[in-house]
Amino acid sequence: MRCRSAGADGFRSLICGVGSLECVILIGLPGAGKSSLYREKLARTHLHVSKDLWPNATKREDRQREMIEDVLASGKSVVVDNTNPTVAERAVLIRIARAHGARVIGYFFDVNTRTAVARNAERTGRGKVPNVAIFTAAKRLQRPSLAEGFDQLFRVTIDKDRKLEIAELSA
Repeated sequence: MRCRSAGADGFRSLICGVGSLECVILIGLPGAGKSSLYREKLARTHLHVSKDLWPNATKREDRQREMIEDVLASGKSVVVDNTNPTVAERAVLIRIARAHGARVIGYFFDVNTRTAVARNAERTGRGKVPNVAIFTAAKRLQRPSLAEGFDQLFRVTIDKDRKLEIAELSA
């Protein structure tokens, strides 16, 4: 099923009809703008799941998987807001989404470490991460592809005015 896109601001919000279940996977470095995109574009229609919500919890991976399962089983769409850097980590999320009949949409934040470090420097409190976390994630980051099982995949960049620019990637 192909969905049409809409949005006067250039954001491709998916319109698949009532009851369309989605699992949105955000992919990118800490400080790249993943949570900002969620708040600005998806918070009204998707529930937010992030391991950042449980910084000191044990078995965060298991807890995240259970939460995603529960949200999708309840018939609600979900956004997985983590770095999700590797094909293997994303494959687990894609399998869960498919098991619940959800469309899988990826947003790849194509942001370099310099930009992520600068954005991170503006954060305060728990949102700010050590710079080493950004560089560690950059070493692990594998560029996503539609072949992984995404129904749609978007590339997100940050323009000179610090706005998120979103473009759909094709096969």
